[in-house]
Amino acid sequence: MSGAAPVAVERALGLDVGSARVGVAATDPTGTLASPVAVLPRRNPAELWSRLHLEVTDREVRLLVVGLPRLLDGSEGEAASDARAFAAAAERELGIPAVMWDERLTTVQAERALISAGLRRRRRRQTIDSVAASLMLQNWLDFQHRS
Repeated sequence: MSGAAPVAVERALGLDVGSARVGVAATDPTGTLASPVAVLPRRNPAELWSRLHLEVTDREVRLLVVGLPRLLDGSEGEAASDARAFAAAAERELGIPAVMWDERLTTVQAERALISAGLRRRRRRQTIDSVAASLMLQNWLDFQHRS
């Protein structure tokens, strides 16, 4: 074990922004583990922001980590532009900073994990976005602790 002090990580919400839904994950109080929280529909913006505001307040969140869906070659397409716009709106609506984090392949990883757990297709569709948000947020947390 090294003598370096652990990195302090603020309470964070991870957001996996899709065209129809937003997967939400949260850190534990120690900023060590990420867990799935919810999948929220985007069709009613007032309801979406209200629910996210509630999560931020209840969990004392100080930072949003928004998944950046880069293409496999590292470039950004329309989904990345949408995620960046969502992050900017989230900062305005929720009053806390947002950072972008590469989320490539987290949905694929989430799908594989849910299949391994034996979840049927319908249940996987209901939870995959929050599991992907959790994987993305955990990747961000792990990077913060290594830095």
